[in-house]
Amino acid sequence: MLEVPKGKLREGYTTGSCATAATKAALTALITGESQTESTIYLPIKRFVTFHIESCEITKEMATASIMKDGGDDPDATHGALIVSTVSWTDEPGIILDGGVGVGRVTKEGLPIPVGEAAINPVPRKMIRETAEGVLKEYGIKKGIKIVISVPDGEEIAKKTLNGRLGILGGISILGTRGIVVPFSTAAYKASIIQGISVARASGCEHIVITTGGRSEKYAMKQYPELPEEAFIEMGDFIGFTLKQCKKQGVKKVSMVGMMGKFSKVAMGIMMVHANNSSIDFQFLARLAGNAGADSDLVEAIKNANTASQVGDMIAAHGLNSFFEQLCHFCCVNALKEVGGGITVDTTLYTLKGEFLGKAMLKDGY
Repeated sequence: MLEVPKGKLREGYTTGSCATAATKAALTALITGESQTESTIYLPIKRFVTFHIESCEITKEMATASIMKDGGDDPDATHGALIVSTVSWTDEPGIILDGGVGVGRVTKEGLPIPVGEAAINPVPRKMIRETAEGVLKEYGIKKGIKIVISVPDGEEIAKKTLNGRLGILGGISILGTRGIVVPFSTAAYKASIIQGISVARASGCEHIVITTGGRSEKYAMKQYPELPEEAFIEMGDFIGFTLKQCKKQGVKKVSMVGMMGKFSKVAMGIMMVHANNSSIDFQFLARLAGNAGADSDLVEAIKNANTASQVGDMIAAHGLNSFFEQLCHFCCVNALKEVGGGITVDTTLYTLKGEFLGKAMLKDGY
């Protein structure tokens, strides 16, 4: 997980908010024939916000407006992306909403949008439609319109996201439930975990592998080559949350794959393992080492170690493999306690370089 900068952080706006504001500007321009320089919309968090319009082009049958997405101080892949809305007249009454260039298409079940549709999530869809309806009503327009949201660099930006794994192809998703981006929001990360598990389950996965990051996921994929890509979920620091979501969504078996740092905490029953929330208990690791046959000098050295990774290196150098099996066993025990049993859990430990250290498994119950 990224370290959070100190001091007050600046909020940003979701792609959904930008798409809504761009749509309002484009529709207003189409109706009035006047180029728009700003657009004010009402966010789901019950707040008005005014967006600057980067560009606004009008023809008789069509208008296009664009907004530069401002993610605030959040390290968002879409920060600085151009969000574009093109609005045109249609022969039939009503509103058609679709995605254009750089907005992904849904190809897998398990997402809140049906397969085949543009990846514009439910809240942004509602925002865009209601805002457009408000503009049409304000000007007394009865004609139908088509709204197309596009993101010129969306396909490239999507490579930095999990969209491909979720079956969203060709671009980014238009997202947001509150309208704003809260810097370093845990809610956004948790939402991505839930979505990932949902897609895996809709694809028929009963065995899911949860990892603490990209490096451990790479090692996990080599360990479980028979599993589809959807089965691998990056849980970050949210161990307990991810385990509970797996059980809630009917997963039968969960494999946890990670390294000494975070799993030393899980072995002690700590299920939120961010560095700011907890620290390594080297006394605990020293006791495990003693149980594994470590001599007094090694036990003392472990008590005074700087990192869990360093402890792992010490243990591996002495060939005390049962230490790692014990650690993995305790991870499994605490995982089952966290969810109240009912699933099978195994845990595998690797070094930072991908060397296998140990594994343990516990079946249903604890």
